[in-house]
Amino acid sequence: MNLLLDLEILGWLLVGLAAAQGVPVVAAAVEGEPLLPYFQSATLALVFGLPLALSARGADRRLRTRDAFFVVTGAWGLASVFGAIPYVLTGTLSPVPALFEATSGFTTTGSTVLREIEAAPRALLLWRALTQWLGGMGIIVFTVAILHLLGIGGMQLFKAEVPGPITDKLTPRVADTARRLWLVYLGITAAAFLALRVAGMGPFDALCHAFTTMATGGFSTRAQSIGAFPPAVQWVVVFFMFAAGMNFVLHYQILTGRAAEALRDGELHFYAALTGGLVLLMLWSLRGAGVSDPLRASVFQVVSLLTTTGFSTADYEGWPQLSQLLILPLLLLGAMAGSTAGGLKSLRVLLSLRALRASLARFVHPHAVNPVRYNGRPISPEVINGVSLFFLAYLLVVFAAALVVGAAGYDIHTALSAALTTVGNVGPGLSAIGPTNDFAHFPASVQLVLSLCMIAGRLEIFTLLVLFSPAFWRR
Repeated sequence: MNLLLDLEILGWLLVGLAAAQGVPVVAAAVEGEPLLPYFQSATLALVFGLPLALSARGADRRLRTRDAFFVVTGAWGLASVFGAIPYVLTGTLSPVPALFEATSGFTTTGSTVLREIEAAPRALLLWRALTQWLGGMGIIVFTVAILHLLGIGGMQLFKAEVPGPITDKLTPRVADTARRLWLVYLGITAAAFLALRVAGMGPFDALCHAFTTMATGGFSTRAQSIGAFPPAVQWVVVFFMFAAGMNFVLHYQILTGRAAEALRDGELHFYAALTGGLVLLMLWSLRGAGVSDPLRASVFQVVSLLTTTGFSTADYEGWPQLSQLLILPLLLLGAMAGSTAGGLKSLRVLLSLRALRASLARFVHPHAVNPVRYNGRPISPEVINGVSLFFLAYLLVVFAAALVVGAAGYDIHTALSAALTTVGNVGPGLSAIGPTNDFAHFPASVQLVLSLCMIAGRLEIFTLLVLFSPAFWRR
């Protein structure tokens, strides 16, 4: 490992985080709230970050695979720790809940320990939303975009940050890819802000919700989440949640005049069909349940949970048991690979289903050559094997987290859904952590474990797990 170089990259990340805290400083000035907590937080990030950033000048500039895993995991950990400081300095949360809230923000999970959201300082709510927006496209992808300025190659970081089964690059240079993805992300966020304003949201709410919708994060400025706003706003949020759940490479193709190519994507077809099928199932489960506007409720909740955004417009804890049963796969599946969503990702599910179909066909025709295909191309057995291993690792982490929550005295619905929603970066769960509840009642030890689960889920399990392997630390 090139530790000096790793520390330099993490140092520049903290410098960037300090700069980002200028946003709540401006917001506090506009709102007439205290500026000092955000100045102090930014100063702490600079004090720790700048010496690290300047410490490795002249060091070897080669970034190895082990460095990538270390830097990516360290980046999310440091961002969560330093991102928690404003919550503490404003007196809003104590250290462990503040760490949980910041981790939930940067991992775009949306689980919260804030019990009186409207009572929190507005500048802090903006910082809370901004952490999700920054985490949405990925702090590391943003870092990759500037690594070429430092003479550091970025492909290793890109792969560690987005370790999906198939990595599509827009350009031969990862830095160019990251920049273009960020421009697309910024442009669609601006469109979401304008659409929310037109639908009736005020400027502050529209900005916060544009940030958290495009990040598929789910932090809201209201305790009632999107249910506090009129139906027009809810439909706008549905549209942008679905868009944020799409692979951003497809957005880039559409915006550059290659819409026909994007619309032929097999995963996009599967994602749209899965969404439509689950909406119909949810709508059928709500028949005769007395739910106001069941179509809107079904569409909103399915899209919100499938894209791992986690907004809500209703308390689905009061829905029929079948409807609540449908919530569980929504906490697990996730949207498209290459999106800001968490979960298993629809591409992995699609490849697994096709692998199952191919395996069944081989039982009937043992000598037939029937490879798994995606967009007309055969997928190697190594990729399929990797998908299977990911499923196994994912479920093992979920099971371990559920045991921790259950050992703290919680019921099985709370334990299982807490594990699923944090590893999947979804937000709400069932029972004690339903859409009208929060995570503040969990003891500090459980909050710390669930924070680790959020980071593991955001980094798609292996990036974090590999650090626990003794082989990683051997020379």
